[in-house]
Amino acid sequence: MDLYEHQARELFEEHGILVPRAEVTDSSKEAREIARRLGGRVVVKAQVKTGGRGKAGGVRLAADPAAAELTARQILGMDIKGHTVGKVMLAQPVDIDTEFYVSYVLDRAAGRFLAIASAEGGMEIEEVAAGRPEAVARIPVDPAEGVTSAKAGEIAQAAGLPPQTVDVLVRLWEVLVREDALLVEVNPLVRTRQGQILALDGKVTLDDNARFRQARWGAEGAEHDDELEAAAAAKGLNYVKLDGEVGIIGNGAGLVMSTLDVVAGCGARPANFLDIGGGASAQVMADGLAVILSDPAVKSVFVNVFGGITACDAVADGIVRALDSVRLTKPLVVRLDGNNAARGRAILDGRAHPLVEQVTTMDGAALRAARLAATA
Repeated sequence: MDLYEHQARELFEEHGILVPRAEVTDSSKEAREIARRLGGRVVVKAQVKTGGRGKAGGVRLAADPAAAELTARQILGMDIKGHTVGKVMLAQPVDIDTEFYVSYVLDRAAGRFLAIASAEGGMEIEEVAAGRPEAVARIPVDPAEGVTSAKAGEIAQAAGLPPQTVDVLVRLWEVLVREDALLVEVNPLVRTRQGQILALDGKVTLDDNARFRQARWGAEGAEHDDELEAAAAAKGLNYVKLDGEVGIIGNGAGLVMSTLDVVAGCGARPANFLDIGGGASAQVMADGLAVILSDPAVKSVFVNVFGGITACDAVADGIVRALDSVRLTKPLVVRLDGNNAARGRAILDGRAHPLVEQVTTMDGAALRAARLAATA
């Protein structure tokens, strides 16, 4: 579960990490009053669960309360990478001397955490990591040992961070452990001209398995910024919106992940992750197709199913019934394999929908879906 920036900074503050004074609102008029309370000059920041807000115009400086109201009105309702801005945070500006980057992230493959830090934080950290990887330190952290003052000192030295950041590194580890987090990131962590170390921005991802311990975040922490994700969640679908043009439906998370890779290998971008699991009923297929087809970015749809407990003929029957309730407006490529695949293909052939075609191999179907999307 991803938290909003204002929620992340709330956690930081609870654990003794300094953050600028700030308040959150969904009203441009209230933004004027908040700016007045904060001293007039404020930074107005879009609250969405995605990066790149600054480059998208979602982070702006307002010189006075009137400007804060106008800026909030401009940012509220913005679309940032498919996320609609519903709230803004107004924060006191900071006199920055130096920006740093620090984070802890779960390294599942190695069974440990990884501390990632750099003396060159800010909006260009991705470019720094790609162009000069030596400027970004990556230090393994044993979960059993954690981040002591000595370990934090090792991280700071490796990244070229000042000694004042050691205490913050220890406290950020406390946030990760005590709040059941999989990721804790501060970008930028800054040193002010007065010598203070402050967290100006934060990203925290909590372990979904610990929701029962993190109930205080309630609906806001669990809500979906993307309208399609919200619609899919309401239907009980395991759907994630992506920035592509080929809609994906599969049965099983592993198969869907492989499908995303194969589609990308064909030169196209997947538009979503949608796992229908073993319940490929007519209603599930109809709901899945309805969500995917309502995405204006989708140019073609690839249904990739390997029949097991749920046989392919049952899946094909679900697709046929779904076509009776959902108006298909984009080409649909279907690959059926496994249990009763031949019978399933015969059912689809019998329906003979002009926008539905079958390809017997996964690679071939992915290539066909990619080409259809490219020519749409």
